[in-house]
Amino acid sequence: MIEPMGNQYVVARQVYSQNAFSEEHKKMKRHHKTLWDHLRICCRCSSQKAKKIALSLFPIATWLPAYRLKEWLLSDIVSGLSTGLVAVLQGLAFALLVDVPPSYGLYAAFFPVIVYVFFGTSRHISTGPFPVLSMMVGAVVAKKGNIDHVTTAASITFLAGIIQLILGILGVGFIVIYLSEALISGFTTAAAVHVLVSQLKFILQLPVPSHSDPFSLFKVLKSIFTQIQNSNIADLVTSLIMLIIVFIVKEINQKYKNKLPVPIPIEFIMTVIATGVSYGFDFEHRFNVTVVGKMESGFQTPSLPSMDILQDIGDAFSIAIVGFVVAFSVASVYAIKHDYHIDGNQELLAFGLSNIVGGSFKGFAASTSLSRSGVQESTGGKTQIAGFLSAIIVLIVIVAIGFLLQPLQKSVLAALALGNLKGMLMQFTEVRRLWKKDKYDCLIWIFTFLAAIVLGLGLGLAAGVALQLLTIVFRTQFPKCSTLANVGRSNIYKNKKDYPDIYEPEGVKIFKCSSPIYFANISFFKRKLIDAVGFNPARILRKRNKALKKIKKLEKKGQLQATLKGLICTADGVKDSDDELDNNQIEELDQPIQTTDLPFQIDWNSDLPIIIQVPKINIHSLILDFSAVTFIDTSSMRGLKSILQEFLRINVDVYIVGTDDDFMEKLERCGFFDHEVQSSIFFLTIHDAILHIWMKKNYIISKFNHNQEKVDFTINTNGGLHNRDYQVSVETKL
Repeated sequence: MIEPMGNQYVVARQVYSQNAFSEEHKKMKRHHKTLWDHLRICCRCSSQKAKKIALSLFPIATWLPAYRLKEWLLSDIVSGLSTGLVAVLQGLAFALLVDVPPSYGLYAAFFPVIVYVFFGTSRHISTGPFPVLSMMVGAVVAKKGNIDHVTTAASITFLAGIIQLILGILGVGFIVIYLSEALISGFTTAAAVHVLVSQLKFILQLPVPSHSDPFSLFKVLKSIFTQIQNSNIADLVTSLIMLIIVFIVKEINQKYKNKLPVPIPIEFIMTVIATGVSYGFDFEHRFNVTVVGKMESGFQTPSLPSMDILQDIGDAFSIAIVGFVVAFSVASVYAIKHDYHIDGNQELLAFGLSNIVGGSFKGFAASTSLSRSGVQESTGGKTQIAGFLSAIIVLIVIVAIGFLLQPLQKSVLAALALGNLKGMLMQFTEVRRLWKKDKYDCLIWIFTFLAAIVLGLGLGLAAGVALQLLTIVFRTQFPKCSTLANVGRSNIYKNKKDYPDIYEPEGVKIFKCSSPIYFANISFFKRKLIDAVGFNPARILRKRNKALKKIKKLEKKGQLQATLKGLICTADGVKDSDDELDNNQIEELDQPIQTTDLPFQIDWNSDLPIIIQVPKINIHSLILDFSAVTFIDTSSMRGLKSILQEFLRINVDVYIVGTDDDFMEKLERCGFFDHEVQSSIFFLTIHDAILHIWMKKNYIISKFNHNQEKVDFTINTNGGLHNRDYQVSVETKL
């Protein structure tokens, strides 16, 4: 019964052990689906299921019929035009990261977008080249050396798409949960540094060979600095001017984004100006700068990828995962902001098909660009119609006006690529924030960043994931354990180190473990428990069994007498010899203490004869709070049972509280309970166990008092427990 009293509540109910609660409140029998049930449901066919599958495979069929033409079309047109201009320039710029002719970057900005419109579930991300992904593809291209760069980039993209498609079919879109924000942030920051270094050769126009092995970044820097005196000043000055202007205008766009109807398309404006200036002053011949050069109109003939690329399946897998994770992360931000759902598995399918088609037409790996997606969303894009229109802009450049960009300096494209790195480079500030919030996440960020810098992007990502999984193991292997006490003189129990006003029931220790218990941490759990109670129960048990052997020997010889004052030894000069006591049978010392054949009872905490030395213990009950223990494996069950037996054998009652029904069912299935460790030790809450202990102790003390029939226990004002005569049933009043 619960009675409201202002901002307090009063609960009156009986003390519940797990068994008592189960007897009073019978659980309903539920049918848990088996693997066969799931397979049968999966294979069942119906028109409704076929329609659902079709709609899930083609999300466009869901949102296009509901398209609000009058409300959304104008916004999508403005967004599509703005995004398309940015996509053209980023496609050209990011092609330099892959080390392929700039025109192939346009293919990567066109085909994936068209495919994603039909198969993607996000309404706002702009599919296409992403600098980190382009850098990873470029690393594979560099590894191949003199082999055709375009074919290599297209083949690794096709293979990454196949991997994404297979993962999507297998329904493992949940894979994103294994890559934390700290890991992604550290990795993308390191990738931004790689991009920065890789573009220096275009800004300075230096012949720097590509590297893909560990320490490649340092090799590139060494090559740059050893020939920096040969830099092209015209390219350097143009790039610096471009960077300064782009950064300033981007800051203006960010600061006044709520006042500007659309962001200032500074990349497009500067590209037009740079192209015109380069053409008008003939920079290519006058200053010997490197330009985009001839751009063929139309598309390349589609072709199958090179099978030699199969040996790089590890790199393809990294590209597939990174591309998907980045895109899914950006899509999730906009999905939350605009209140709609995205499907991880369908996103894998969409990007898999996008990369397969893009790779077939000589494009390179696609994901989404943070800046480009920001343009598409901030300019009013409502649906992927904006993405489709942006692809049309790219198409126009490919088939009609691409030749106008031929005089454009490559150093300008490199500057544009660097201009899009600000957001990723600013992630360095995450280190300070993470250090304050979570040291483990900070460690993951720093380690992933350094690993990706030193080992390269592929190995760096693998090392970061390995460390992240290791930290999870470390956190559970060394869980936080605490000793609880009563706070506020109620049924609330907290860590006794955190509160000044606490009450610890005399002779009771409450120990909490905040982690699953499994094979790797059972020893740590036992060690922390022993530290909390202040003694080792196994050692106490052995000492008592040794003392019992001596007591039986002295009693048999008539040298030990039981008096009202305790046991008195009448023998002189008896030596305590371990060899005599254990008699080379150590295993007997760990068995339950047998005193039934003695004519008297032994109080192990009383004063024993000086020749019989047994450590005293100051608790009679131990409560284990398992409310935060989510699971226990079979290996740790044996260890836990051994610990419980050790305490029970030295007359310390053990109670386990807070476990859920699944935990109990697993213990029963595994045969955890026996005549020593019984299911009756499980209670619903700590307070149930505390009240049960006091009722039990009061009964032992007053069992010969016939004036008291039943006892009711409440918490009094000074935090202690008292009893009073009560003629009805035992209740708990808090």
